[in-house]
Amino acid sequence: MDAIENTAGSVPHDETDAPLYRDPRAPVAARVEDLLARMSLDDKIGQMTQAERLEAAPEDVTAHRLGSVLSGGGSVPSPNDPVTWADMYDDFQRAALATPLGIPILYGVDAVHGHGNVVGATLFPHNIGLGATRDPALVRDIGAAVAEEVSGTGITWNFAPCLGVVRNPRWGRTYESFGELPELPTAMTSFIGGLQGPRVGPRPSVMATAKHFVGDGGTKDGDDQGDTRLAEEELRALHLPPFLAALERGVGSVMISHSSWNGLRLHGHRYLVTEVLKEELGFSGIVVSDWNGLDMIYEADAFGPAEVRAAVNAGIDMVMVPEEWRRFIETLRAEVLAGRVPAARIDDANRRILTKKFEQGLFEHPLTDRAYTGRIGGPEHRALARRAVAASLVVLKNEGGLLPLAPGIDEIFVAGRSAHDIGMQCGGWTVSWQGEPGPVTAGTTILDGIRAAAGPGTTVRYHPDGHGAGPSCKVAVAVVGEEPYAEDEGDRPAGMGLDPVDLDTIARLRAAGVPVVVLLVSGRPLDIAAELPGWDALVACWLPGTEGRGVADVLFGAAAATGRLPVTWMRSADQLPITHGDGQDPLFPYGFGLTYPARP
Repeated sequence: MDAIENTAGSVPHDETDAPLYRDPRAPVAARVEDLLARMSLDDKIGQMTQAERLEAAPEDVTAHRLGSVLSGGGSVPSPNDPVTWADMYDDFQRAALATPLGIPILYGVDAVHGHGNVVGATLFPHNIGLGATRDPALVRDIGAAVAEEVSGTGITWNFAPCLGVVRNPRWGRTYESFGELPELPTAMTSFIGGLQGPRVGPRPSVMATAKHFVGDGGTKDGDDQGDTRLAEEELRALHLPPFLAALERGVGSVMISHSSWNGLRLHGHRYLVTEVLKEELGFSGIVVSDWNGLDMIYEADAFGPAEVRAAVNAGIDMVMVPEEWRRFIETLRAEVLAGRVPAARIDDANRRILTKKFEQGLFEHPLTDRAYTGRIGGPEHRALARRAVAASLVVLKNEGGLLPLAPGIDEIFVAGRSAHDIGMQCGGWTVSWQGEPGPVTAGTTILDGIRAAAGPGTTVRYHPDGHGAGPSCKVAVAVVGEEPYAEDEGDRPAGMGLDPVDLDTIARLRAAGVPVVVLLVSGRPLDIAAELPGWDALVACWLPGTEGRGVADVLFGAAAATGRLPVTWMRSADQLPITHGDGQDPLFPYGFGLTYPARP
């Protein structure tokens, strides 16, 4: 049931002489104005403040009237399971309801490829893989599945999708982009429709966030949080279209980018945030800052009055101040009382925040609907993820029609660090912010999938380093790629090639004198042109998530090979940046992908 219709988690209250804002039959706009008229300045500033759960206990939510709490990457309750998450959320929400006006919180989380902070959740391919599917309907269905899993922990706000148009794969967020041309992120805004759903309907609605506004994928040298140096006409043509599509789909919030446009930080950019996004484009939802975004406006070590004033006056409504939220409250109060931040700007921010809280039905149903808790990591969502993995794979080389592997192979040798490692195949934003190798969550590894698909008549041998491969095996499969990373820590300003450990593994397989299939698990194209002639087949698997059987489905022909490159694949890292239509000669062009049908 939709969060507005269901009765699970509802909080009863006496309707006799209840204020208008408590009446669910009243128009949302009227409820907002009634509540706003009852709020003090402290109430209003609290609503604009978003604190990290590790830095704000439930009693802080009550005492300071906080409007929002978030879990950063890896900020999890103990034990890290769905029921504990739901209990934690309800504790924070009850604390908000204990305030004099009883305004519920919005709780935010980065569920960028599934509810990644939660052990056992279904994790889908990261966005670059979804871009390779060219299937907006599939991405919409993924959004709906994510909504169910996020709702199962009570949470109603997701900081996704990333709509950045990646122009240089050195960028550490490349895998969070759907592709290098605006047409792909624009099409994949279908995720928003799946995530938010109808306000009244048979499934939950989670507020989506279009991020990061605007131009974060186009920074010089692919520097995360760097400077996008473009004329306004180019910025609008290349980086704005996905946000236009998101607004047309009714996205509830927009997150501002840490990056700059021609030297001016977006968090203080009134022209782009207020004049373009809010006034010209008519966005009426919540504009939220990114993590500690205030600190970067003037490149200070920490924000002060100038940064608070610049951000709020630029048009930011909800300010993500994870640790220093108390100082933010004090600073913003002083700026308002001094007249440097207009009271009208504070009221505008509160109207936007309160409108979304009313629209989501949080005043009537603030607590977790436990009907969805049991769906987290369930078989239906995992089957959808497996289908998405298969659709995301891009076959780049297939010498002699080696793929799909013929049925009845006597022996297959599998090697590589990523073959039997859930953490490696999920990448960043998986249980922790940066992600890490190892059995970090539940799922099926690529090796598990190969073993299941090969059947009982085939011997599947495995060694992570490739030791032991010999002429008895008919084909060798190397599953190699990048270790997990996220954001700026994932920037690659220098080499873009495979790790020497991976190259050594492939060399051992080649020495066995058998055909070698390379499955590349990575968040971006890598510099592999020099090694490619020695490989018989190459498949870009991107970061497939928890369902490794989807890789095996394409490898063995249970599913067709249909994926196409969402980015241009460089012939050499010296070509970077390289994009479609720039006149350079790539190894594989944008849109490339070899195909074959599924076996009958």
